[in-house]
Amino acid sequence: MLGLNGTLCQPATLQLTGIPGMQTGQAWVALVFCILYLISIIGNLTILVLVIREPSLHQPMYYFLSMLSLNDLGVSFSTLPTVVATFCFNYRHVDFDACLVQMFFIHTFSFMESGILLAMSFDRFVVICDPLRYATVLTNNRILAMGLGILAKSFTTLFPFPFLVKRLPFCKGNVLHHSYCLHPDLMNVACGDIHVNNIYGLFVVLFTYGIDSTFILLSYTLILRAMLAIASRKQRFKALNTCMSHICAVLVFYVPIIAVSMVHRFWKSAPLVVHVMMSNVYLFVPPVLNPIIYSVKTKEIRRAIRQVFCKSWG
Repeated sequence: MLGLNGTLCQPATLQLTGIPGMQTGQAWVALVFCILYLISIIGNLTILVLVIREPSLHQPMYYFLSMLSLNDLGVSFSTLPTVVATFCFNYRHVDFDACLVQMFFIHTFSFMESGILLAMSFDRFVVICDPLRYATVLTNNRILAMGLGILAKSFTTLFPFPFLVKRLPFCKGNVLHHSYCLHPDLMNVACGDIHVNNIYGLFVVLFTYGIDSTFILLSYTLILRAMLAIASRKQRFKALNTCMSHICAVLVFYVPIIAVSMVHRFWKSAPLVVHVMMSNVYLFVPPVLNPIIYSVKTKEIRRAIRQVFCKSWG
């Protein structure tokens, strides 16, 4: 579809929406989102500060945890401007190019989280299956290289997305179904040939979520086999307990993804509010729950928090 000047028709702005059917309760929705943002930002900043300040946390496991917290902050700050504008100020318009930038960062941080969880599963695999070589396998340089590799992989695979969207005409209106910009949502209002976008999107999902989840499952299969070989029941329980925080983080991240995929595949007639709420769970729940999970389940994190409070009040 061409405009009068022969260029592709692309709206100057796109219109965001809140939660369908909750127009009368926007103030309460805004309050819930603000609380979620506060918990996410304070919780993840706390983890980062603890890992930086406490020498006892200068270990591979906590370096990976700080990567996860930094990434969760990225997810939160990527959605925060438009979500706050939509629900708190009832401002629902976003510049088209700004929407593409937000889409890029939201998806990049989401795919990075999958890679970080894979790196953390490798950390748990080494500490249980080969504990004597733990310090020599996961050196600071290798941890840094893994982190940079995750960043590079996510950045390069997601970089084409804004350009693939930018080339499309938009003739189905300019109203999106969320309070932030996602690639599938933009495809709903685009016209023209979107096969390249869909095929490349499927490739990226399989290349990231598919490969990462497969290797996470493989890691825990090997970890479980190593646990069953431990004679002492107490030692088996101790080994399992060291993995519980990571297992919870993996479930918190992947269960919403699987649920969203199942709804899109088997319940296409689901009300729009179901799709919107599940996308919100996928983006908002992991950054909120991850610092809580690790604070509750990890003894060293609890000890570091107590030490900080004792120093502050002592």
